[in-house]
Amino acid sequence: MKIAIGNDHAGPDYKHTIVKYLESEGHEVTNYGTDTTDSVDYPDFGHLVAKDVENGVVDFGIVICGSGNGIAMSVNKHKNVRAALCWMKEIAELAREHNDANVISIPARYTSENQALEMVKTFLTTAFEGGRHQRRVDKISHC
Repeated sequence: MKIAIGNDHAGPDYKHTIVKYLESEGHEVTNYGTDTTDSVDYPDFGHLVAKDVENGVVDFGIVICGSGNGIAMSVNKHKNVRAALCWMKEIAELAREHNDANVISIPARYTSENQALEMVKTFLTTAFEGGRHQRRVDKISHC
């Protein structure tokens, strides 16, 4: 799988843990995130991930900021990007099964690195159920 990851200053340690895991599983990872805790603007990194998802360059995106909210809002501005803010693996699972989410947003200040890794594993291995959920997903970007 091809995966893009982006983070702000709240998530470099999380990103390193996740990237190490993904690469050990044979995934190709594009790293758009910062590697320091120096303050940066999360949209700058989120938009890069979202563009790759939007254009089909990657299969999935992972974004990380302090609350997970700002970066999720940023990436959700892109066509056909469905970012889900997740704080436990059960939410990550439902985001894939019911919403066909293609980006997981992780709140670094409210989850542990182990929780984040479990959410990513669950997110990437859970299939979209389709069926009645497809009708709803089709309505997400319909304005």
